[in-house]
Amino acid sequence: MSKPVVLVVMDGVGWTDKDNGNAVLHAYKPQIDELMTKWPHTTIKASGTAVGLPSDKDMGNSEVGHNALGCGQIYSQGAKLVNESIESGKIYSSDAWKGAADYVKAHDGKLHFIGLLSDGNVHSNISHLIAMIKEAKKEGIHEVRVHALLDGRDVPETSALKYVDQLEEVFKELNDDTFHGCIASGGGRMVITMDRYEADWSMVEKGWHIHVMGDGRQFASAKEAIETYRGEGGYTDQYLPGFVIAKDGKPVGTIDDGDSVILFNFRGDRAVEISKAFDYMNKGFDKFPMPKKPQVYYAGMLQYDGDLKLPDHFLVEPPHIEHTMSEFLVKKGVYSYACSETQKFGHVTYFWNGNRSEKFDDKLETWEEVPSDVIPFDLKPWMKAEEVTDKMIAAIESGKYQFLRCNYPNGDMVGHTGNYEATLIGVEAVDLSLRRIMDACKKADYTLIVVADHGNSDEMYDKGTNPDGTPKPKTSHSLARVPFAIYNGPEGTEIKDGDFGLANVAATVVQLLGFEKPEQWLESIIK
Repeated sequence: MSKPVVLVVMDGVGWTDKDNGNAVLHAYKPQIDELMTKWPHTTIKASGTAVGLPSDKDMGNSEVGHNALGCGQIYSQGAKLVNESIESGKIYSSDAWKGAADYVKAHDGKLHFIGLLSDGNVHSNISHLIAMIKEAKKEGIHEVRVHALLDGRDVPETSALKYVDQLEEVFKELNDDTFHGCIASGGGRMVITMDRYEADWSMVEKGWHIHVMGDGRQFASAKEAIETYRGEGGYTDQYLPGFVIAKDGKPVGTIDDGDSVILFNFRGDRAVEISKAFDYMNKGFDKFPMPKKPQVYYAGMLQYDGDLKLPDHFLVEPPHIEHTMSEFLVKKGVYSYACSETQKFGHVTYFWNGNRSEKFDDKLETWEEVPSDVIPFDLKPWMKAEEVTDKMIAAIESGKYQFLRCNYPNGDMVGHTGNYEATLIGVEAVDLSLRRIMDACKKADYTLIVVADHGNSDEMYDKGTNPDGTPKPKTSHSLARVPFAIYNGPEGTEIKDGDFGLANVAATVVQLLGFEKPEQWLESIIK
C-alpha cells in the first residue's frame, strides 16, 4: 500500500471570485492560497445534481456532501426523494401515512405537522407540507395543526412572514365546515426543537413545552408573534423565541392523546432528538422531564437513523447507500481515523458511512469527538479548530492509521450567523490549523487532500441593504464550487481534465492509497 492519506474538509468554504461579502476571498489564508496555486488543485461541484439534489439551483449541504464524499456515488437525496414520492403518490400509500391518518380518524384527533417552514430545500420544503395538508383534507381528516420552526438560515434571515403568509393562504382556502387547519406554535430553529448531536437538549425540551403542552408566550397569530419579537429584541428568524397561538387564552393546538404527529423535515441531523423524545417517551427517556406524555402516532418524513431504526414510522424510504469508502477500507484491513467537534462529528461518521451510526469495524475505525461550545458561533469563531488539530496531529504521529479525516465546521457554522467579520476569523482559524496539519503530513510523509463540502462563507451578503445602508447578511449556503487540492502527494500527481464533484473524491483517496476503486464509484480526480 502507498503512503497514508489525510483528508480535511473545510466546511462551508466555497471557491469563487464573486464578491458578495466573500469572507474566503478576503480572509488572510496563506495555506489555502498555497494549496490552490502551488500544488495539484482544481475546483469541484458540491451542490445540485452533483450531490443528488433535484436541480443545479439547489444548494449543497453538509449531509449530502459527506454522503457523496464517503460513498463515491450520487444518490437521490432529501428533497428529491420526497418530491418523487409526492409526485407519484407513493407517500400516501406508505404504512406511516396510512397509520397516522387512521389513528387520527379512529380517535377523532388532530393531525400535527412539525418542521422547518421554508423553501430552503436543505431540511424541508413548505411545498411538501402543503401537499400533505391538502391530502389530509381529501382523506377526511378534520383538524390539522402546524408547529412552524422558523428558518432564516437556509433562506434570507428575516423571511419568515413570507412562508407564514403562504401557509395561512392555504388554510384560508381549505378551511370550511368539515376541515379546520391553523398554525399552533413556533419558534426559531436555533432556539427550540432542532438541536443536533445532543449538543443542547434544552432546545428540544423547550420545543416539547411549546408544541406538545402549549406552554409558552401566547399570541393571536404567528404573524403577531414574529412582529412582536422582532420589535422587542431585533431577532432574526432562526433565533426567534418560542411562541404559542391561543384563542381566549387557550392554546389552539396542543398535542393530545389520540393525535398523530408528522415531522416533515427530510434531513436527519436535527430531526433525531425530537424523534427520540416522541418514540422513546414511554421507554425510559431521560433527557429532560416530560410533564405530559400524550399517546400519539409519530412519524418522520424519512427514517433519520437507520441503525437506531428511528423513528419507527416514516413516510419516505431513505437512500440505501451501499459500497461506502469505510466499508471498502475495512475489507482491505485499513485502519482509519475520524475527528471533528460536535457540530460536524456526525458528518465525518454517520453521514460519511452512508447514514449509519455504527462503525463497520470497531477495531479498524477510530472516531474522536471534540465537544462544541454551546454559544453563538460568531462569539468564538475559531470554535474548536485547535483541539481538532491537536487530535489529528496526534493520530498522524501515532503511525497507526492509513486514512484519516476531519471536518473544520467554522466556515459553515460561523457563516450561518451572518456575521461577516466573525466569518473572516473563522476561515483564518481553519487556515492556521491547516499549516499545522500540512507540517505534520510533511514530517510523516503522508498525502494530504483538502476539500470543502459546500459553499457558505464565500457569500455573506444578500441582495439589498438594511435600512441603515449596511449590507444585508446572507445566512444560507451558496452554489459555489469548492476547492480541492493535494499536498505532498506521490511524485507526478496530476489532476485530470474534467468536471468533477464530491463523489469523485472517494476514488481519488483509494487510488492514492494504492487500491483500485469499486466499479460502482465515480472516477478519480487524478491521473
